Amino acid sequence: MTGFTKGSRSDDEWRQLLDGDRCRVLFHEATEPPFSSPLNEEKRAGTFICAACHQPLFTSDGKYDSGTGWPSFFQPIDPANIETRRDFRLLLPRTEYHCARCGGHQGHVFGDGPAPTGQRYCNNGLALLFVPEGEPLPELR
Repeated sequence: MTGFTKGSRSDDEWRQLLDGDRCRVLFHEATEPPFSSPLNEEKRAGTFICAACHQPLFTSDGKYDSGTGWPSFFQPIDPANIETRRDFRLLLPRTEYHCARCGGHQGHVFGDGPAPTGQRYCNNGLALLFVPEGEPLPELR
């Protein structure tokens, strides 16, 4: 499958910036195994950014333990930072979401999350980087 990119960089350019697993998750829609990401257990205050382009996507205030094995959030920092589309690769259609800036695949959103939104943004940890509160966010790339 070809990557879902917004044209900011070619696949070759992303491969030079990102390791193989991270590139496969972000631009070829692979999924990491559940419970494999240290970000699933991250409890510090801070910001979760797209691992490809560094756009801020979620804060620790919106993170919760969904029990699924992937970092989960009930709302993005700004809905405009996320784009969605239907995914028909499994028997039941799902809604996948991507970074609106670079097109990097983040995960899937489900309607079984906690209040106040009822949403569960189930994210691949490899698609995110965590910046602790008080540290500067990296420049967008």
